[in-house]
Amino acid sequence: MPDINAASELDAIVIGAGFAGMYQLICLRDRLGLNVKVLEAGAGVGGTWYWNRYPGARCDSESHAYWYTFSPELMKDWEWSERYPEQPEIMRYLNFVADRFDLKKDISFNTRVASAHYDQAANRWRVRTENGQSHTAKYLITAVGCLSTANVPKIPGLENFAGDWYHTGEWPHEGVDFTGKRVGLIGTGSTGIQATPVIAAQAKHLTVFQRTANYSVPARNVPLTGEFKNYIKTHTAEIRQATHETPNGHTFKIENRLAFDVTPEERDSIYEAAWAKGGLQFRAVFQDMMVNKAANDTAADFIKRKIRQIVKDPATAALLSDIDHPYAAKRPPIDTGYFEAFNRPNVSLVDVKTNPIQEILPGGLRTAAASYDLDIIVFATGFDAMTGPMLRMDIQGRDGQTLKDAWEAGPRNYLGLQVAGFPNLFTITGPGSPSVLCNMPVAIEQHADWISDCIAHMRAKGLEKIEATTAAMDEWVAHVNDAANATLLPQATHSWYLGANVPGKPRVFMPYAGGMARYRDICTNVASQGYKGFALSP
Repeated sequence: MPDINAASELDAIVIGAGFAGMYQLICLRDRLGLNVKVLEAGAGVGGTWYWNRYPGARCDSESHAYWYTFSPELMKDWEWSERYPEQPEIMRYLNFVADRFDLKKDISFNTRVASAHYDQAANRWRVRTENGQSHTAKYLITAVGCLSTANVPKIPGLENFAGDWYHTGEWPHEGVDFTGKRVGLIGTGSTGIQATPVIAAQAKHLTVFQRTANYSVPARNVPLTGEFKNYIKTHTAEIRQATHETPNGHTFKIENRLAFDVTPEERDSIYEAAWAKGGLQFRAVFQDMMVNKAANDTAADFIKRKIRQIVKDPATAALLSDIDHPYAAKRPPIDTGYFEAFNRPNVSLVDVKTNPIQEILPGGLRTAAASYDLDIIVFATGFDAMTGPMLRMDIQGRDGQTLKDAWEAGPRNYLGLQVAGFPNLFTITGPGSPSVLCNMPVAIEQHADWISDCIAHMRAKGLEKIEATTAAMDEWVAHVNDAANATLLPQATHSWYLGANVPGKPRVFMPYAGGMARYRDICTNVASQGYKGFALSP
């Protein structure tokens, strides 16, 4: 019998087998010839999509932009069915890729990392898993995802609830039957907006508990035509190029016009056309929408008017349109029938901003104003985003410094790729990178390519160690703050971009708001200058 406690010696360990971990494995194993092991907590590939299988779970990037573009052959051999792929289709795609490149043989499933400690004398990362396995490697790459640590609010009495409760980010793989059930859904971010219409169609009654009203634009999801499928196959290079040139990694460009360069009538006509087309393109119709509050107000007012037109009950419409932040300053949801769901007789809305939830009772929950009988509670309360997946592991760098202590005042790093004091540790789409402000596969490919090129450079030059300098890290954090402050994004003070959805979390704007194209150029320039800002040693 092999000793499971014996440490395996590897060149690199990758944590996570979603989009990021799978592509990083391809880069390191197949291109560089390294001995790599991927450690994955789930029972299969998929990462965020493995766990996020709640009702209505669907990508908000268009399918022809939401996939790997490193291989034209792969792009031609896979065919999406819809404009916005649903969770099961994304899982089929990721399994298709994993099988195509024979990735699963190098992935340890059902393996959650408990600790990763840097051994300074040996220049190795020693990783231990919750099931007692040990692995040692020179390079440690975290591909843990930005939205993978469920945030369940600490509401008194939850442990006494007699019904069933679920978090959308940890949904049962067998699904949930809402038939004949009184359901309470807490949260109206992207997840709650996707889940509401689907649950409403099944449940006896759905009560949506809203703390923060949110904008949403129709997705206008449709099956892809044969003509468009053929276009994708014959324009793979153009699609890849477009995602590399746009600030958010999508195939659509931001229009080169200002909101007040047109008449009010023309502006409304532009918004109407964008509303009819649907999707995230709505935020790209004017160049100054995210930097000029007055320009943003025109979009915000248009969406609020649409909400009041759609929702028939004036009181409900007023609550849904009482939005207190600029449009797209929080993650901008797109939906299929969200506001229309509140016209159903079995759906009601409760404002928990003015009447906070006090406690969960055995038979439901109680707000400051009333009690509600419930059989099922669904928490659509988001994630401990960006830093949560990293900090739930015990990561210790040089001299036993913990990542938790290093990030006590917020996630300080360089390029979203490395943290001073943690040699040879790379973070894919970590805080300080475009990550959640970008179409994720585009950001992931850029990061994994950069990390792989860096390791190839080190091997070619006989270098053993790379670590961000404190000075470079300080300069980058300042630049990240400046980039955010040049936009309206920080004005959504309760956004998870700032960690505001998790009590006690430092209020720091985490993603890089300067745009993916600009960020790509910065990273390329850093590498071309001999990895400026990093200390490399033989």
